Amino acid sequence: MLYKRMPIEKESPEEKGYDTILHNLAESSVSDLMFSELNLQLGELKLEYIPHRGHNALRQMIGNDAGGLQKDQVLLTNGAAGALFIINTALLSPASHLIVIRPNYATNIEVPVTIGCSIGYIDLQLETGWRMNIPAIEAAITPATRLISITTPHNPTGMTMTQEELQALIAIAEKRDIYLLVDETYRDTCFKTPYPVAASLSKKVISVSSLSKAFGLPGLRMGWLITQDEELMEQFLAAKEMIYISNSALDEEAAFQFYRQKERFAAAINEKAMENYQRLATWLQQETSVEYVLPQGGVVCFPRFREPEGIDIPRFYDTLLKNHKTMVGPGHWFAMPDAYMRIGFGWPGKQAFEQGLLHISASIKASKL
Repeated sequence: MLYKRMPIEKESPEEKGYDTILHNLAESSVSDLMFSELNLQLGELKLEYIPHRGHNALRQMIGNDAGGLQKDQVLLTNGAAGALFIINTALLSPASHLIVIRPNYATNIEVPVTIGCSIGYIDLQLETGWRMNIPAIEAAITPATRLISITTPHNPTGMTMTQEELQALIAIAEKRDIYLLVDETYRDTCFKTPYPVAASLSKKVISVSSLSKAFGLPGLRMGWLITQDEELMEQFLAAKEMIYISNSALDEEAAFQFYRQKERFAAAINEKAMENYQRLATWLQQETSVEYVLPQGGVVCFPRFREPEGIDIPRFYDTLLKNHKTMVGPGHWFAMPDAYMRIGFGWPGKQAFEQGLLHISASIKASKL
């Protein structure tokens, strides 16, 4: 594999330096928690090699929350990104074919590109409410198709599939003997996801999630994948062992202790994010230079310029960052034109978010042709 850095990572706030961005609307997660807030007891933790599949009790709790699955149907990984890398490299080769929705979180596209498989893109459209075109997905299947890759709730649009849409995709995967990867990283964030964890519905489904986006713990690097397919799980475990053997004992114990009390944090996290969501909705209604679909899940929205030909788009992003120290996620992070921008409403505080929205409007005005 020929590795190449992804724009979303090269240009990320953590790479630019958080101290250079006063109004960070580029983040796709909720506010980060402080270690001191977690009330963890780690003094007796032995820093040893741990079970390769991951912390037994944590895996069982995740399985319970996924509709009563068993712990051996859960594999703990280094964040959701680690899970996605394991799945893609285990299932895809240069001879394989992948179907993936676009726009998408970069890893879901760029890792398969690096593998060299052929890719059929199913493009979501703002004009149709970012709804997934199920017949187009089925029509794109070839004899070489190994995997259909979707995200719901969706990053960067906030679109959430209906249960009927998900069941239709599962039926296609089962009929055509293809795996369906469902990136569910945002299912516990703000809005209620209207169906169970997807991997609980079929052996052909693989679910991925983490503690990063919904709970503000990206620094723990704790994610997981779920599958009911025993042979496939063995393959995923082999991949994990070849890459890094096991996770950090410290990360897994901290994640376990947090997971037992996660609902204590969830209410406050989601209340803050939903307050910003209301501020975003009000701003979108007032900012006539953009068009949008309000998100149904997660903490991101993906508006676009209503008349991009009348905007100097590079100047807009430059003005926003340099003059206002405000950042959004440009469209090219998601293989889309920069007339689109991802706005995250879960991470900033009230004042920073409100000011950031005002700065977007000011930068649009300053960039009109």
